Amino acid sequence: MPHLPIGFARADGAGVHPSPHLLASVRAATLAGDVPPQAPRAVIGASWERTLGHGVDPDVGPRTSLLGTDEIEHRRHSTPLADVLPVLREGLVSVADAAWHIMVVTDAEGRVLWRDGSLAVRRSADRLGFAEGASWSEETVGTNAIGTALITGTPLQVHSAEHFVRSHHGWTCAASPLHDPRDGRLLGVVDVSGPAATVHPAMLPLVSAVARVAEGELRSRHWAAVERLRSVAAPLLAAIGGQALVVDRRGWTAAATGLAPAGRIALPAAVAAGQMWLPSLGLCRIEPLPGGWLIRVGGREPPAASRVVVDVSRPDGWTVTVAGPAGSWSQRLTPRHAELLYVLALRRAGRTAAELADDLFGDPSRTVTVRAEMSRLRRNLAGVLAHRPYRFAEAVEVELLRPRCPRDLLPHSAAPAVLASRATG
Repeated sequence: MPHLPIGFARADGAGVHPSPHLLASVRAATLAGDVPPQAPRAVIGASWERTLGHGVDPDVGPRTSLLGTDEIEHRRHSTPLADVLPVLREGLVSVADAAWHIMVVTDAEGRVLWRDGSLAVRRSADRLGFAEGASWSEETVGTNAIGTALITGTPLQVHSAEHFVRSHHGWTCAASPLHDPRDGRLLGVVDVSGPAATVHPAMLPLVSAVARVAEGELRSRHWAAVERLRSVAAPLLAAIGGQALVVDRRGWTAAATGLAPAGRIALPAAVAAGQMWLPSLGLCRIEPLPGGWLIRVGGREPPAASRVVVDVSRPDGWTVTVAGPAGSWSQRLTPRHAELLYVLALRRAGRTAAELADDLFGDPSRTVTVRAEMSRLRRNLAGVLAHRPYRFAEAVEVELLRPRCPRDLLPHSAAPAVLASRATG
């Protein structure tokens, strides 16, 4: 996995470690609208621009309110990150403590759920408001490794005056996002932070590697749970006539009868017992099981969808909602699918695979990737998307919800079509 170097990039691509004084000069000139002595890293410059739009004070920053103890405990028990906390601690706490750093784990909103490591550094962090229950999102405290990694979805180290708020300039932070391997959902960030004077070039690769190990642990737990569900499903399905399947809470198939089992069924954001339309299966009857759902396929196709809402108005958590005579259905979008549906909502006449490849990658030859992603999307949105060219079906009304500020549009994305939309507003 490629990592962003600290500081600036030379022409040969190697990272260098500029002095805190130079970083401070770059920040001061950039925020004043002057020409800096050197350009900031692209990821940092983009973050500074977003932060200015949020109105964060670069000199003192905001006073952030802490979550109460009950809310912190609720969030700790509601996230899968609690299951891998021992993995994160084993991989990072001893290193952080020896380097006079602390390990921090946040949720997807940037709220600090756990801290561990050097007691002296934890006390220093308390003085900054960097405590359990604090919001460390970019919108709240400006450019920092946690909040900016949540936006970009990539590992990131932020050093000294690359931080937007002046009081953070004595710190260096290395953070890596943590995703749920069951559905790709962003769970939060693991971060190692400490005095800027003790920065080590190996810290970001270490944090990233431990994050991948933690995600691997979640993946192993997931497949073990599917296997347990399969032992329940086999005798149940043996007694059922017709088409049926058993899936876990995220739609992963444990067993099926009467139809070829798909690896995963796209479930709506909210699933309840009763009759429900699933685009890939038609009208179904849903029944709860311990750890999953029994889906009985009805065999009838519902009336065609009449309305689609593509919501990319937030920095993350993008959704598509389909409505029609059979009811409404909403699903979270992966970053790539959010980009594709955004482009198709803009270009109602449709796009060829080569045009979409150019829109997403700036390379019309990457049609294999586009076709694979569109195949997955069309399975999830049966009857909504057409092809040759790829487009929304003509009878479908499409509404596109965008952020109020153009620079907040799909901030993780480097797709040329998205960059153009940000630039033109």
